[in-house]
Amino acid sequence: SYYQSSANSKPDFPTLEGQLQADICIVGAGYTGLSSALHLAERGYKVIVLEAQTVGYGASGRNGGHVGTGQRQDQMYLEQKFGHEIASALWDMGLEAVDTVQHLIKKHKIKCDLKHGNIHFAHRAKYNGELEEEVSFLRDRYGFEQMDYVPKDKLSEVIGSDVFHSAVVDRAAKHLHPLNFALGLAKAAVSAGVEIYEQSQVTSYAGSPVVIKTARGQVTASEMILACNGYIGKLEPKINGRIMPINNFMLATEPLSEELAAQVAPLDTSMSDSRFVINYWKLSADNRLLFGGGENYRRGFPSDIKNFVRQYMLQIYPQLADTKIDYGWGGTLAITLNRLPHFGRLQDNIWYMQGYSGHGVPTATFAGKLIAEAISGKLERFDLMANLPTQKFPGGTLLRWPGMVAGMLYYALRDRF
Repeated sequence: SYYQSSANSKPDFPTLEGQLQADICIVGAGYTGLSSALHLAERGYKVIVLEAQTVGYGASGRNGGHVGTGQRQDQMYLEQKFGHEIASALWDMGLEAVDTVQHLIKKHKIKCDLKHGNIHFAHRAKYNGELEEEVSFLRDRYGFEQMDYVPKDKLSEVIGSDVFHSAVVDRAAKHLHPLNFALGLAKAAVSAGVEIYEQSQVTSYAGSPVVIKTARGQVTASEMILACNGYIGKLEPKINGRIMPINNFMLATEPLSEELAAQVAPLDTSMSDSRFVINYWKLSADNRLLFGGGENYRRGFPSDIKNFVRQYMLQIYPQLADTKIDYGWGGTLAITLNRLPHFGRLQDNIWYMQGYSGHGVPTATFAGKLIAEAISGKLERFDLMANLPTQKFPGGTLLRWPGMVAGMLYYALRDRF
């Protein structure tokens, strides 16, 4: 991926061998695991992280780099579903999640191309009213003044494309280089005393204290955190059925001229649209267009990812038809049925956080802050998230795929027609 080719240097972490002990063992070295490790180590816990591949290998090192405000579901939905008190707490935590990302970057001097702002576009005129209503609702109900509605006749000020009907500019959102952010979290965690082991896939765990086994070693810990998200596989069937791993794909163009870059993204924000199968894009630090579009629901990736994604890019930017595509890559994320994250405990000392549904940069990073609070005895905010309903996918892990494919194909057709 472009992210790998522009990644900051990192040490090669060892593979786990032999028997070790820790206060807390974390399975997974993405944002959830790394942020959890860092926040817990800063509270004085001895933490070991086990990663099946390498740091940031999963969605944390492959995503669009958007750091959005709020939750994955909009605030009006949350109020209707849970009432104002819970919705307000979720809103505050959503803003704190963005602040947490920014704070960690500043505190640990993480070089990850942090930029500001996001624009969300209506791809159908019928969504104009919803976007305008959202801006008014957040201003009147929550005092949020950092969001502006942009009507169609003003869109040329925020994008060099005529395919959209309106937009919302969120000045509080951020965007960044996702892999370098993950690598920065790992470096900060190690500086705080965390031990990270790569190429150390967990094969089983049991007991209390928990004995976590890999092919060549084991860790005995008082507490364990499952931070695998879309890569959990068969490790824990009790929670696997509440998420759906899906594959999403991105490309990176060659560096654009200053003129073309200014046309593509006049405000240099991250951007996304209102399609159910969402398109999302931004400029890199060296003026490449990083564009995500299209997904599939099977084990494999398309044979030609560059052209698979390019068709979606050209629907928005036909002026890039002659632009060279330098990189194309894919990755796996986990969604829940209602797009709310899935937090909880399997037993008193086994915790999990997953199902960020495309909102993982802020939410997964913030999850590490919440789990550190919870393990230290302050459970209120973790429990609020854990009490959000996350239903199982119909058919469980065996039959969820056909139902999901049928549903996503329906919405894809609806997007198109």
